[in-house]
Amino acid sequence: MKNISTPVWYTKRNYLHFDVQVCAAKASKIATNSSSVEKHAFFPFISYSFQLTKLDRDISTGKLYRKPKPRGVAYSSHIDSHIYAYYANQLSILYEQKIEKLGLNESVLAFRKLNGKSNIHFADDAFNYIRTMEACSVIALDFSKFFDTLDHETLKLEWCKLLGVCRLPKDHFNVFRSLTKFSTVDRDNLFKIFGISQYNPKANGRERICSPLEFRDKVRSDKLITPNPYTGKGIPQGSPISALLSNIYMLSFDKDMQQYVDTIGGKYFRYCDDMLFIVPSEHRNTIESLANSKITALKVQINKEKTEIRNFKIKNEQLCSFDELGKQKPLQYLGFLFDGHSVFLRSTALARYSEKMKGGVKLAKKTMAKENRIRQEKGEPEQDQLYKRKLHSLYSYRGKRNFLSYGYRAAKIMNSKSIKKQLKPLWQRFQDEILK
Repeated sequence: MKNISTPVWYTKRNYLHFDVQVCAAKASKIATNSSSVEKHAFFPFISYSFQLTKLDRDISTGKLYRKPKPRGVAYSSHIDSHIYAYYANQLSILYEQKIEKLGLNESVLAFRKLNGKSNIHFADDAFNYIRTMEACSVIALDFSKFFDTLDHETLKLEWCKLLGVCRLPKDHFNVFRSLTKFSTVDRDNLFKIFGISQYNPKANGRERICSPLEFRDKVRSDKLITPNPYTGKGIPQGSPISALLSNIYMLSFDKDMQQYVDTIGGKYFRYCDDMLFIVPSEHRNTIESLANSKITALKVQINKEKTEIRNFKIKNEQLCSFDELGKQKPLQYLGFLFDGHSVFLRSTALARYSEKMKGGVKLAKKTMAKENRIRQEKGEPEQDQLYKRKLHSLYSYRGKRNFLSYGYRAAKIMNSKSIKKQLKPLWQRFQDEILK
């Protein structure tokens, strides 16, 4: 819990970087001083990547397969993060006022505090709206590499419009430049050079990666710094202001699309780079064409593999979802499936849970076997039961933040018996895996 005197934008970050952690008072002194920010020299972001294995379903065979999904992470230095957080807070106030004025409050969903609402509520709102419209068309569009492709000039223009100025003030411009002319240093190479453990980077009381002199002689001189690989586009995702800037970037698009959709009696939702248009079926082609032309003007690209068009119609006195070929197929939105009357969790999410659960139980059994070998050597009695508390917190409905608790929360919010039915066998599978 933050102290009353601590600014709302201040967050203490415990990672190791090129500078040391600073208290709230010092962060405020720097971040709130426009002259200081105007001249501030931002450090490179530290980056690393890891491979996620995503379960996907083959369209032709219907079988699940493992799809590698590389994920990059970049994080800014302590002082830089505080500056970004302060400016994000200031811009957020203006942004919220703007979207309230434009009537976008219920359309722009991501990276905002909306009375504790989550993607569960957002998906539920969309599905309920489809239910009220009955016969309608839904167009779901998704950007490809959204943050990597944001056009710098467009971002600057939208930033200026939000501030109500023709040119960015010098302090804002320096923040803008640090995010568009950003550079990165690979964490693994960096840690290797300075003998830092990835698993315990703060060992031996280390407070920063290196001294300013070492940064100049070993990091900058040895050409470890890599500039933004894209020309005129892209911002890093790992700063406290990046998410807000992505919303600011989309402000004119959101306004134009919302205004048009309102005139035809439809609904528009956007969750970061996921867009959903719910419109009367006769306007489907028009809205798709308009959205594509506006997106082209934004200088970003649509991921055509994730584009979905569903037509909802009454069949046998029940609302059903059909694809463009007339085949019954549910709409996929924010991790849920909606067929017109029931809401489901994606089968790949259920399969992913089962795979992780089996791996977790297997690891727990190996750990118990290892501990028993040590107990044997010491002449101590062996443990005959797994430590179940952690397993339950990770893989059962008793945990507060895991897939099952999320699923049951979704079932309650959406009043979905179908989700409960999907989740019911998972508890037994978990028990069976423990008893194997």
